[in-house]
Amino acid sequence: MKTYGEAAPAPDLRQLTPDSLPWLNPARAEALQRLLRERILVLDGAMGTMIQQHALDEAAYRGERFAHGYDHAWAPSEHVHGDGCGCARDQRGNNDLLSLTQPDIIRDIHAQYLDAGADLIETNTFNSTTVSLADYGLEHLARELNEAGARLARAACDDAEAKDPSRPRFAVGVLGPTSRTASLSPDVNRPGFRAITFDELRAAYREAADGLIDGGADVLMVETIFDTLNAKAALFAIEEAFDARGARLPVMISGTITDASGRTLSGQTAEAFWYSVRHSQPLAIGLNCALGARDLRVHVDVLAQVADAYVSTHPNAGLPNAFGGYDETPEDMAAVLGEFARSGLLNLVGGCCGTTPAHIAAIAAAVRDVAPRQLPQLAAAA
Repeated sequence: MKTYGEAAPAPDLRQLTPDSLPWLNPARAEALQRLLRERILVLDGAMGTMIQQHALDEAAYRGERFAHGYDHAWAPSEHVHGDGCGCARDQRGNNDLLSLTQPDIIRDIHAQYLDAGADLIETNTFNSTTVSLADYGLEHLARELNEAGARLARAACDDAEAKDPSRPRFAVGVLGPTSRTASLSPDVNRPGFRAITFDELRAAYREAADGLIDGGADVLMVETIFDTLNAKAALFAIEEAFDARGARLPVMISGTITDASGRTLSGQTAEAFWYSVRHSQPLAIGLNCALGARDLRVHVDVLAQVADAYVSTHPNAGLPNAFGGYDETPEDMAAVLGEFARSGLLNLVGGCCGTTPAHIAAIAAAVRDVAPRQLPQLAAAA
């Protein structure tokens, strides 16, 4: 039985990505491209939703390493204690920190999604940039958290592949939007003010991307993009990281439509968003978060019509209720996304906030026998 590691002569893997650099892992890149031509691939669901089920307290988030007021991985002489450091701040809710303090929990969540049918699992690194970690006083952990998150996801994929060598699984290194926006002012009285610059974002994303690559990520994904300028900084940083290595990974991009206006927070429609990032020649373009699948359909349809990349979506399980929870059942969500697939809109599909392994299993079943959306250039050649 052939596995991804025994790749025969492959088609041009660079048809969707810049051709100036070779692949960091050609066998995995070829396997991913091959599978995308064959069927709709399944992403995992929400990491935060699964972590919340563990009801972890402050001590659990800190673990042994951060239990007594400082980072035990630092020599005491390197640690400067003060109000701004992570010692003095509540770490409860800092989900990315669990990759260091509770790695078994994170790896088990990955395993549950793989068992549910996910082909690709996302690293627990959504907030692992110096920009977002500043909220917790843990900026110094940015690279380490990305590397640890990638290693945990890749190890879970290795375990799944050991059970079924014929089915490769992929660790997707996640670069989240950060807690700041380069396009908008956070102060209504100073519309020209910006809380962060492009270069500051670029530096933060470069550190995160380097950690994800070193940790063994198979793909990098810039996701939940509400500000296209933030995304451009991330994509620039990714290219810098690839140039420094002389090799690259496939890149995915996923934006978020924030409300019924049908636009991102920085004001773009799905079509405008695609044309703003098309220069990076991503493997896939998509939408996630903010809205449920029903409300995202029209915008995913737009991407399917204009993009010469694969199209993905991983929506929320409906809109949040009055208690901040999500009510859309696995069956309901799978029925909606199954219709997306049958309408020829999808190449990759999964879930965001509120989704669980049960949602992913139902979605995987709904798209299992449905042909993937064809790329325009491949359809023309057929």
